[in-house]
Amino acid sequence: MTLPISLPDISQRPYQLTVERQMEASPNVLYQAWTKRLDDWFAASGTVIMDARVNTAFFFETHFEGQRHPHYGRFLRLEPDRLIELTWVTGEGGTKGHETVLTVELELSGNGTQLRLTHAGFPDENSRDQHEQAWPMVLDQLE
Repeated sequence: MTLPISLPDISQRPYQLTVERQMEASPNVLYQAWTKRLDDWFAASGTVIMDARVNTAFFFETHFEGQRHPHYGRFLRLEPDRLIELTWVTGEGGTKGHETVLTVELELSGNGTQLRLTHAGFPDENSRDQHEQAWPMVLDQLE
């Protein structure tokens, strides 16, 4: 039996951001990077618990400046080589425990992929602004 997907109510948290980037990799390679190979480019090695299925939870850590940063969420929508949508929860320095929504759209463009990352539902401007600075650096790692 499939459980219905419970979408987070972010209507009272209107802060969001969008980052776009032309990537050299194919949509398939990028989809796999986000759903199966997170510890190759983003997460701390050995910390990823992830099975990319809709309504399935995941966990991983990043380590930055000697600090451990746990990340939690669940997959909301998966369209192979096109779209990854998931909830994204981090602690005080991130989403402050709020369930936000991260959408990664992948579109074939020339010999690569146009990637559009939208992160919505931040509790305040400061949290959004911190992520607005961080996501381009994260995408540099992905590149």
